[in-house]
Amino acid sequence: MTLKKTLEPLLEKAKAGELKVFFVDAAHFVHGTYLGYLWCFVRCFIKSPSGRSRFNVLGALDAITKEIITVVNETYINAQSVCDLMEEIAKRNMGIPIKLIMDNAKYQRCDLVKVAAARLKIELIYLPSYSPNLNLIERFWKFVKKKCLYSKYYESFALFKNAIEKVLENENSKYDEELNNLLTLNFQSFKNVKIVTV
Repeated sequence: MTLKKTLEPLLEKAKAGELKVFFVDAAHFVHGTYLGYLWCFVRCFIKSPSGRSRFNVLGALDAITKEIITVVNETYINAQSVCDLMEEIAKRNMGIPIKLIMDNAKYQRCDLVKVAAARLKIELIYLPSYSPNLNLIERFWKFVKKKCLYSKYYESFALFKNAIEKVLENENSKYDEELNNLLTLNFQSFKNVKIVTV
């Protein structure tokens, strides 16, 4: 898959309402410390939870409307999680072809996922290896961390999880303007980059 030959034509069709394009990826939020900025002259001790609990969110971000559809758990994201997410997407009865753009994680390329996608009439399109710059949802996960995790302490896992869920629930209302500026369909390409050594 390439930016010019595959991704951009798909997005043009999505803008025209001919199909739906979702960017898919998981975020694993560990109940620990997310430092924003820290600078001081003296040693500083920061409260931090143990980091043993995690809240996993598998999301599908609509490239045009910026709506996010999620499947969450506190164990692991696996092939069944991807199938559950596709079921959630299919329930929306969109009436037009659905394309999912995702990375090359093994659990997303397995037969279980491919069979479920074929049954639900969803096309899976895989990004080249090591290209998070082409996955729009990566920007969204960074936004979630900035809004509720960086430089914040949550005493319990329940409070931590609740803070993330609030951002996910409000993403299309409270943060509408910020997300429209962040989630543009401009993708950075690293081809033909000059490396300058000093």
